Amino acid sequence: MKLQRMLLIYAIIIGILIVLVGCRTTHTAPAASPTPTPTSELPPASPTPQPPAHDQTMDVLTQMSLTEKIGQMVLVGMDGTAVQPEISSLIKERSVGGVILYSNNVESAKQLSQLLNGLKQVNRDAKSKLPLLLSADQEGGRVSRLPKEIKAFPASMTVGSTNDPKYAYRVGSALGEAMKMAGFNTDYAPVLDVNTNPNNPVIGDRAFGTTANRVTSMGVQEMLGIKSQGVIPVVKHFPGHGDTSVDSHYGLPVVEHDLQRLRTTEFVPFASAIQKGAPVVMVAHILMTKLDPNTPASMSRIIIQDFLRGELNFGGVVISDDMTMEAVGKTIAIGPAAVKAVMAGADIVLVGHDPEQQKAVLDALTAAVQSGKIPQTTIDASVTRIAKLKSDFHLSDQPTAPADVHKVNQLIEAALKK
Repeated sequence: MKLQRMLLIYAIIIGILIVLVGCRTTHTAPAASPTPTPTSELPPASPTPQPPAHDQTMDVLTQMSLTEKIGQMVLVGMDGTAVQPEISSLIKERSVGGVILYSNNVESAKQLSQLLNGLKQVNRDAKSKLPLLLSADQEGGRVSRLPKEIKAFPASMTVGSTNDPKYAYRVGSALGEAMKMAGFNTDYAPVLDVNTNPNNPVIGDRAFGTTANRVTSMGVQEMLGIKSQGVIPVVKHFPGHGDTSVDSHYGLPVVEHDLQRLRTTEFVPFASAIQKGAPVVMVAHILMTKLDPNTPASMSRIIIQDFLRGELNFGGVVISDDMTMEAVGKTIAIGPAAVKAVMAGADIVLVGHDPEQQKAVLDALTAAVQSGKIPQTTIDASVTRIAKLKSDFHLSDQPTAPADVHKVNQLIEAALKK
């Protein structure tokens, strides 16, 4: 009996062990051999998952008409110191994506705030899917757009002469904060041209120096300072306006340097800025004969696609210099020039003056897409980059208070102390 009882106990123990082992095996089996999950229950795998901002950008893109997309690719200037019917119409009816202000648009901090908030209101009333780029050339020195009551910033050459990158960053941060407090969200600065020509009629003290190293070490830090305040810095004027003898506002500059020289001088600050996250690059109206002997850089696919996007690996927004400048106007009508710029790779065409010229650009771009001259995919790629830029910098059309002039001046004074 004892033997039978012991055998029975052993049998029960062995049975329990078998059940336990079986349960464990059943539990761990899916980890070793996963059962395929239906695609309706799990999103398809993506080798390069996109961040949420990009997904939102794509959603916006699919909701936009051709008119809205073309409008985002045109940034315009305006007349007067208050919202005028012409600019209101361009925003409401043509969906222009941004506005540039010049000195004659600015009287005071209070007036500037009212103007910028007024432009935002028009964009809100138009139910635009994207906020406006509100921009100005605030470099410091002789190129300044902030109200006169705000303390002046030094010229870039003065900043560069300190050879102190931390100082350049501090100045850039103050520039960005002053622009933001004034109501802007985009600054066409810093200038990354290497001023190797002492007789340069347009750059001069707008550059940080006469060597690639000085411009790079100081200019890129100023860019990072501006960016730190949530303001979009636009580095300019690619591929390099530093060794020109003609002002592109009045004629077409010609640069004869070969590629080796450009790679060791003119390209250097831009390459560094791009590596450090430059979000926007402005392309100049310059004829670089050794790169593209027939077409100014702003309309050259070789310069924008092969060098800026290809060799320098720039994936951000490309904006042209002002298409109403004589460097363009003396050789080609503005409508065809804008089409050439977009076909070359420009995402935004800047048209600083004249509502009729601005409409001509919008009409020409629309017709070029409708005829198939500009592929729809080109437009979509540009608008995607623009929308992502606006999302990345959290642009908004909500009104802002006028700048506290005393506070702005205090922060500028603190930043400029060496």
